[in-house]
Amino acid sequence: MGLNKSFTYALLAAITLTPWNATAVNNKVFGYGLNGLLNNPKLSTLTSLTESLLVKSLLEITQGKNQQALNTVDELIRKTPNFKLAYLVRGDLLMAQAQHLQAFGNAGVNQTEAVKDLQAEARVRIERYLTNENLDKVPDLLLAPNQQQSHIIVVDTDKSRLYLYKNDGEHLSYVADYYVTVGKNGIDKQAEGDKRTPIGVYFASQKLTQPLADMYGDGAYPLNYPNEWDVQHNRSGSGIWLHGTPSNTYSRPPNASDGCVVLTNQDLKSLAPILQTGKTPVIIANNLKWQAKDNAVAEKQALEETIDNWLNDWKSQNTPKYLSHYSHNFSSNGINYQQWADHKISVQARKPKVNIALSNVSMFAYPDADQKLVVVDFTQDFKSPNLSNKMQKRQYWVQEGDAWKIIYEGSS
Repeated sequence: MGLNKSFTYALLAAITLTPWNATAVNNKVFGYGLNGLLNNPKLSTLTSLTESLLVKSLLEITQGKNQQALNTVDELIRKTPNFKLAYLVRGDLLMAQAQHLQAFGNAGVNQTEAVKDLQAEARVRIERYLTNENLDKVPDLLLAPNQQQSHIIVVDTDKSRLYLYKNDGEHLSYVADYYVTVGKNGIDKQAEGDKRTPIGVYFASQKLTQPLADMYGDGAYPLNYPNEWDVQHNRSGSGIWLHGTPSNTYSRPPNASDGCVVLTNQDLKSLAPILQTGKTPVIIANNLKWQAKDNAVAEKQALEETIDNWLNDWKSQNTPKYLSHYSHNFSSNGINYQQWADHKISVQARKPKVNIALSNVSMFAYPDADQKLVVVDFTQDFKSPNLSNKMQKRQYWVQEGDAWKIIYEGSS
């Protein structure tokens, strides 16, 4: 069922700002019946039963079916007894039997920050249902995992949502999505202690084995923040993890972590078999856009061709052509472009015969508003008369004009 934006925003307003009544979403004005929403098959496709029951109760309240909503939220509490938002909804429903409620979470008293946090959680959860993206589409980012990366994770911080995709070879297929919490102070982490969640391309390592405080819930999977791009931009801090919630809390508000991405323990457990590989890419973005699966193919092919040209120019020891693939803003481990070029000119002047092969190539667009950037990882097998080695390598390719250039290169 298609839902226009005006209807969506009106229903969200009914839940978080205005009185609990059906008039705020008058279906004569918007042309949509709430019975249709309640019977919509999408309601049963939400990731968890907990979330579907919450959305069902909120829709029932908005329709004025308070007793049905109370029955639904009681079932929700039986199934998830530590879900604080469910108790807020139940309290409103019970209070409504005695007096008219002015707004969600407002039983005639001033709203506390805790109530406002729960309102925000209700808003993003029901917004996910009402503005459900076409899940046949994929994020409008170049996402090309290698064969060893069976799944990728994309987090939309603006929507408090984590999307899981399966690598089907040529395409990604949607698997599930989950509500998440991000930093207290939002996104774009810059410094230690700023309580912000970083934006970028990261990789989750295996679950930490040491005992952790209860606040981390069922476990924690560290991300490689700060990555090479963060270091280049003097971003500091550490300890950015995917982790769970305390044992007495089902979920936390949308902005409540110290910078980590937090899932319910139930959702974290469902991701555990994937995360435990220690290879899962985690792309953290803000305000994701969506595109058809085939739209990203041309960009992928163009970059693949450029990488092939770089490799062939390296093999041929054609130093000027090889260096033409590097940005003059290149740096790596304290070495700038000129130092890199001088080194390569010295090495390749001897014209050594080399054999280089790349395998397990992956490409992930970096969610960076300022420039088009792609993280490329691969296994490099290098052989020359004096050296033979195999290493994991990472490059950052930036688009300068119409050309792709390497702006960082190093081991991964």
